[in-house]
Amino acid sequence: DPGYYAGLFSTADFDAALRGGEVHFGTHLDVTSYAEGVRETHNPSGRALPPVVWDFYQNGWSPRLPPPPDLHPPLAPHYDDIEAFVLQLEGKKHWRVYSPRTDAEVLPQFSSANLTQAELGEPMLETVLEAGDLLYFPRGFIHQGDCLPDAHSLHITVSSYQRNSWGDFLEKLLPAALQMALEEDVEYRQGLPMDYLGYMGVTNSDTVDARRTAFMGKVQSLIKKLVDYAPIDAAVDQRAKSFLHDCLPPVLTQSEKAQSMYGFPARWQDGGPCDVDILITKDTQVRLLRHGIVRLCNEEAGVMLYYTTENSRVYHKEEPKFLEIDPEYTDSIEFLLSSYPNHVSVDTLPCETLEDKISLATLLFEKGILTTKKPLVQV
Repeated sequence: DPGYYAGLFSTADFDAALRGGEVHFGTHLDVTSYAEGVRETHNPSGRALPPVVWDFYQNGWSPRLPPPPDLHPPLAPHYDDIEAFVLQLEGKKHWRVYSPRTDAEVLPQFSSANLTQAELGEPMLETVLEAGDLLYFPRGFIHQGDCLPDAHSLHITVSSYQRNSWGDFLEKLLPAALQMALEEDVEYRQGLPMDYLGYMGVTNSDTVDARRTAFMGKVQSLIKKLVDYAPIDAAVDQRAKSFLHDCLPPVLTQSEKAQSMYGFPARWQDGGPCDVDILITKDTQVRLLRHGIVRLCNEEAGVMLYYTTENSRVYHKEEPKFLEIDPEYTDSIEFLLSSYPNHVSVDTLPCETLEDKISLATLLFEKGILTTKKPLVQV
């Protein structure tokens, strides 16, 4: 949606934000410099007022906005733990990109510290981005950018696919599998050999001992059997739950607003509230507001429906949003998920009673999760 970030990403509008908004150093804005291979941050305390910010800029330092949605320069070489897309918005910027230096830096789990020029070889790519150009560099590729003497630069970096490897998934899965195995299989609760400290450990790693062979075999057997207890789908749901917490709220079209809670015309008029009641009937046609905005998870506390529609535009400003769902409603949620993008009548929801069907549809509508085929109230 071109209007979602309207007024944020031009130098002129950034100046207006400094003058009219509550922009604070360290929270909304960092001021950085890069000299002799070292990047430094120079944040004063308090509000970022225009004279201070533009004085930094005038002296060759770069303003950087870590969370641009909250507001409605040379860079040191480094690699990141994300897939990065750099879009040049204004001016020009010179970029160099380097391949990973070692096998250990291929698809790294974490970002690097700032590197020095002496640690780098020849770039695999060297280019100047102009307004409208897009540069992509994969996870682990070292990159550095610097401004040209004849032009200012304004770019946005879109970071994606962070901590999304098989290893990250197994970090969720294996502890859950082990807990389940401990609960269900007595072999995992049996005691270790009384004397295993005497023949196991690095000190004894070169020792030929039948007890060592038996110990290693036992560990391998338990690890192999652990797969049978792995709650793979539940671990996927937990990652989906985290992903929904990370998401921005969906950007709505005008028709989606009109047919959802966000366009409901409740208002004060003629001395009292009007158009307040949400009149959903058995014939009301409904569907999910958007694909991917909800996730149904079975947890110890019950069946939870996590959703994104009430997320803040500020990253993790609020706790994950969820509804505790009566287990009897699970089939109805799954029915709505499988029916998207088609509308279905409330009467077709697989609840026991019509009252339950209307109650569930009303609850989901109030949370912005459902949209109706036609506005509930004609304005």
